[in-house]
Amino acid sequence: MNKRIKFRKKRYAVPIIIIATLIILRLLLPYIVKKYVNNVLSDIPGYYGEVDDIDISLIRGAYVIHGLYLNKTDAKSQVPFLNFRKTDISIEWEALLKGKIVSEIFMNSPEVIYVFEVQSQKDESDLDDWSKALTDLVPININNLEVINGKFAFVEINAEPTIDLHLDKVKLSMTNLRNVVEKLETLPSKIEATGVSIGGGDFKLNGKLNIIKRIPDMDISFSLENANASAMNEFTNHYAGIDFEEGNFNLFSEIAIANGYLRGYIKPILKDAKLIGKEDGFLETLWEGFVGFFKFILKNHKENTLATKVPIEGDLNNVNSKTWPTIINIFKNGWIKAFKNIIDDDIDFKNVQKEANNKKLNK
Repeated sequence: MNKRIKFRKKRYAVPIIIIATLIILRLLLPYIVKKYVNNVLSDIPGYYGEVDDIDISLIRGAYVIHGLYLNKTDAKSQVPFLNFRKTDISIEWEALLKGKIVSEIFMNSPEVIYVFEVQSQKDESDLDDWSKALTDLVPININNLEVINGKFAFVEINAEPTIDLHLDKVKLSMTNLRNVVEKLETLPSKIEATGVSIGGGDFKLNGKLNIIKRIPDMDISFSLENANASAMNEFTNHYAGIDFEEGNFNLFSEIAIANGYLRGYIKPILKDAKLIGKEDGFLETLWEGFVGFFKFILKNHKENTLATKVPIEGDLNNVNSKTWPTIINIFKNGWIKAFKNIIDDDIDFKNVQKEANNKKLNK
């Protein structure tokens, strides 16, 4: 009788111990993961960072990082380089059904702020350090990435006043990054993004890419339309000594990369621009009048636009913009015809791919 009672106690004791152990491990898991993440961030050379909290969802196969930030150790500004308020990292179940184990990331309100005084002093090689560290936080390959309400900014704090060029309300989607959906296309992944720029401009980006290659292939176009030019006065005044009383700023670009060879263009357009503010001093007014004189000569008077088209091409280790075509395009816009306020659609990925292959054969 006593043996039977002891057996029953042992029979119940074992599962109780196992359940209790699992519960304790589940309670400790967020702290273990948080310690791991903070150790990864603290080991990045030249940077410091940490996370506020971590939630674990075993059922979803996910963990959520709250309040991740990263900054330079020698930064004079307390503005974090990376500030990710909420990052949800989980297994992509749809891909799992296709026999692929990959992850998807959902980011809510991430901020990437490039402080010029800090980042311009750094060795660009440590870009690999922090980007690799962030990917180490994801245990399996990323297939899908989604961002809502993001912010990307360029800030120069030593300028007077401070320069702050930014994109707000960024919505970004990158799909099929690990080619889970098998396709015969050279560029199987898709990227789309929208946002609102300084001055209320509409930003759009779309394209295709293949990031599995060491140097990713891509075919991307983006545009910025109807931004208030006067909103960029801190930038233009600091670097060119001019400011706009009114005007409309637009930017269009196409970029294709094939086998490490890049070709594209950047096309800025100013429309209905007016310089010289009423409160400017004599020297400022004189300089702006001088710039305005050349703007009058170089602009297309029928369309009232000032524009140029900057070609960019070459090896990715030595990308350069061509000076003379830029100057020619300025005069072309002024005296022949205005550039249209659209993406030109004259950068073809297949042509860039052929040029890249020809350059390899000629080496």
